Amino acid sequence: MTDTSLRSVPVDPELVPIHRAVAGPDVPVLTAQTIASSRAAMIETWPSVAEMLGDLPIDVSEHLAPGPAGAPDIAITVLRPRNQAASPVPGFLNIHGGGMMVGHRTMDVPRLADLVMELGAVAATVEYRLAPEHPHPAPVEDCHAALVWFAANASAFGIDPARIVVMGGSAGGGLSAGVALMARDRKSVDLAGQLLLCPMIDDRNVTVSSHQFVSETTWTRGTNELGWSSLLGAAKGTDAASPYAAPTRASDLSGLAPAYIEAGSAEVFRDENVDYATRIWAVGGEAELHIWSGGFHGFDIYAPQTELTRAALAARLSWLRRILGKRA
Repeated sequence: MTDTSLRSVPVDPELVPIHRAVAGPDVPVLTAQTIASSRAAMIETWPSVAEMLGDLPIDVSEHLAPGPAGAPDIAITVLRPRNQAASPVPGFLNIHGGGMMVGHRTMDVPRLADLVMELGAVAATVEYRLAPEHPHPAPVEDCHAALVWFAANASAFGIDPARIVVMGGSAGGGLSAGVALMARDRKSVDLAGQLLLCPMIDDRNVTVSSHQFVSETTWTRGTNELGWSSLLGAAKGTDAASPYAAPTRASDLSGLAPAYIEAGSAEVFRDENVDYATRIWAVGGEAELHIWSGGFHGFDIYAPQTELTRAALAARLSWLRRILGKRA
């Protein structure tokens, strides 16, 4: 396969100006040299939790969960409905994106606030250690430890331990899939579901879609290579890559929590996401797959008021109500 033999999939017309603004030729590209400055810029420019929540009736609390053995404690932000139901409610353990290299736990507060308001749920979001300073297994072990802590404190948060969903987008989706594998293998938490939004799950970068998007998009083949190299080092692309880091490497996808897998047609992760759902079905597992035509990576975050995002959000909520209803 050669790069010149492939053309990228067009972006939905309503999203084109937004895509151009966030991923045009003048937008800086993440490199190994700019990881630290990108992290700092995100923290400095991101709105506070209070600003993002505004006057929504949601209470926020900060916690420290025990980290993996020998590792630091993990900072976790918890969002709860101010008028939380007396009976136990669903719980969401969120893992932020950022290619395993950048990002912070409050990035996804708007997404989580919607779930708190729509479902009356409690949502926790995790500050895991980042690569390359903390390569695999640090990120996924932190996230699994946070999940164990969240489930162990279910009664304190008023959540139903049988209705906990692990979720995240991009790198957070990949880590969520890794945590779901880890929870199954360690028999630690019986998850109700895994909400995998454009998950980063294959370190090999060999699919058609991984060759289609090489520049001027929100996540390119080059940034994907950088993320995996930062996380896995010399193990990237080899048989030494762990399935907890790159879940497509798992030889057995049976017995997993029901999965919701979503991507855009115009993004690097499209084909690996389709393959992951197909392999779950092949072993009799539960997966719901949505590939949104014309969606670029992270379109729901960058273009929240568009028709495509409205459709995507409605589909996610429908799936969540169905899988949570099974355990109500």
